Amino acid sequence: MALPKKLKAFNLFQDGDNYRGEVVEIALPKLSRKMEDYRAGGMNGPIEIDQGQEKISLEWTCGGIMRAVLEKYGVTKHDGVQLRFAGAYQAEEGTRPDSVEVVVRGRHKEIDFGSAKPGDDTAFKVSTSCSYYKLSINGATIIEIDFINMVEIVNGQDLLADLRTAIGL
Repeated sequence: MALPKKLKAFNLFQDGDNYRGEVVEIALPKLSRKMEDYRAGGMNGPIEIDQGQEKISLEWTCGGIMRAVLEKYGVTKHDGVQLRFAGAYQAEEGTRPDSVEVVVRGRHKEIDFGSAKPGDDTAFKVSTSCSYYKLSINGATIIEIDFINMVEIVNGQDLLADLRTAIGL
């Protein structure tokens, strides 16, 4: 019987800085398509028309105050901050773990300091709005999305290549 691979360990890097022991939780980006209902004459019901990728964001929680994160707030470039999640996913059958890497580029949209109370946890949350996303497993790129360059690669196939050609890019 096969068992699912579960996250056993992870780390986060911001612009190459190693945050080992400082980031306690990450909500990896949700990938979602923007769909629009379409129904015309002769159709018995609507179908959803794919209008492209919805916005991408990464949410993460720091264990305490982290100056390097705060210094990146207000970056004006759409891809001014790079974050790299490195995770090890392993099944309970003693198999070798899969190396899962998510790289995003964007900027910190929100920093939530939460409550301040002496003797309590001082974690704060960061929301990073992304213009670039890449998911790799064991070094192989599975999904790559680059909003600015109109690139969307899934399993080696560039889904937007024909559209770029059609508009002269």
